[in-house]
Amino acid sequence: MEREVIQSVGFRNIVENGEVIGFQLKLRLPYYRGVFLSQLRPGTLTVDGENFTKEQITWCLQGEEYTAEEMAEDFKTHWNPTETAVLKVKKHGGLTQGYHDLKYGFCFTSSYMPPVMQAALDPDKESFVFMPEFGHHVNERRLIIV
Repeated sequence: MEREVIQSVGFRNIVENGEVIGFQLKLRLPYYRGVFLSQLRPGTLTVDGENFTKEQITWCLQGEEYTAEEMAEDFKTHWNPTETAVLKVKKHGGLTQGYHDLKYGFCFTSSYMPPVMQAALDPDKESFVFMPEFGHHVNERRLIIV
């Protein structure tokens, strides 16, 4: 597993029945304890200036797929720091071959983080306080599809 949150391995188009239906990328969790899915606050994925909202993204963990709505209600599934999550995005035709600029932020709540701070977390914006231990920072990476 790479040190970067957005992993280079696993960035590719998704082909189903011979047709490209979207693309996927892998994320690692930058928090040593792991989190339950209900703690995650997924953000907007931007690829080459095109935005994909959390409603357009399916998270895949431990062989199961989850929408953002389903994750908010899942208090049992735990994302371990040694696992990568696969994010799948539906986009007819997928992405073209070549380099792509990705930007993605997500954050998560924590039992020892004051509620007033958690209420202000916005996964799409950099916090005025750098808090990587709460997974709150916006990640950017340039990756290639071949």
